[in-house]
Amino acid sequence: MKRSEVVAAQHRAADMLDAIGIILTPQEREHVEVAEFGLGKLELQGLQLVTYINTDRYCAKELVLFPNQTCPEHLHPPVGDDPGKTETFRCRHGVVYLYVEGGNGGTIQAEVPAGSESFYTVFHEIELHPGQQYTIPPGTKHWFQAGETGAIVSEFSSTSRDEFDIFTDPNVVRIPVVTED
Repeated sequence: MKRSEVVAAQHRAADMLDAIGIILTPQEREHVEVAEFGLGKLELQGLQLVTYINTDRYCAKELVLFPNQTCPEHLHPPVGDDPGKTETFRCRHGVVYLYVEGGNGGTIQAEVPAGSESFYTVFHEIELHPGQQYTIPPGTKHWFQAGETGAIVSEFSSTSRDEFDIFTDPNVVRIPVVTED
């Protein structure tokens, strides 16, 4: 990703948070993480994150999804003696379609990103609206997509070790690579 694309996504995500009353400090605005997963399609498969705290015991983040943006399927594996990350998603704005392992009702409301269909394998749908939440156990495959107006999700979890996340798509690069313009 080019630095100018990162900066534009950081501003857009911070503005979305501001619009719903989640105010960031100037430092937080400057350090919004933009994850395009090495796929080169941020608007389609990507995620913007603000990490408030991440210690060896707990983590708190805001996840910002642009309209119809998808975070690719992944799981949080055990790391050492830790069973893997448990995370609770609480929807703050918009609609988020969360997919986890389990039964499928036949159809889903999200649209799997074209060209990546074989990398999406779990389709038990949980539809979250503002004020609703869902907890994902460690080691559970999941992916999520914003509705038409985007979505903001507060994540409360055990320690986050993003570098160990396992993505179904082998092309995913979790830690962003940013190039100068």
